[in-house]
Amino acid sequence: MIPSQPLDTPLWAFSLAVYGGDGVADECLDLQERLGLDVNILLFAAFIGAVEGVRFEVSDIAAANAEIATWQADIVRPLRQVRRALKPMSAEGLRAQVKAAELEAEKIELAMLWQWSRRQFAERPRANRAIALSTNLRAVLEFCGADQADAALPRLLAAAVAYKP
Repeated sequence: MIPSQPLDTPLWAFSLAVYGGDGVADECLDLQERLGLDVNILLFAAFIGAVEGVRFEVSDIAAANAEIATWQADIVRPLRQVRRALKPMSAEGLRAQVKAAELEAEKIELAMLWQWSRRQFAERPRANRAIALSTNLRAVLEFCGADQADAALPRLLAAAVAYKP
């Protein structure tokens, strides 16, 4: 379901700031390519841990993923495929438009996750934020089938811990 509320959520602000941190995008995109991980789920889990102190189980990641799976499959991934297909062609203007549409689709996805989290985790106990952050990132990686070598996300961890709303 596309959110009816504004798209500029605290999750969006966090995602822009953290993803823009030194080396974070490369770290996240590497996992996206190798594991099929949805970077927005990773950023969502980081936000809920680092900002709200809510700890996730793998089942929470699965539920969040289910919430946005159709949007991701029908909208975000096809836009990403078109953008990538245009890269080797001389179609930079069109590629830029598709990239902007992809970013807007990801913003909508984050707003969907934000609204869903307000309903799901309002009553969930809060914990130490650093522990919740680490726990949540491990849950995402476990959900994606990552092994121990994939478990280190030092740049994302550092940027999420340093984030100030």
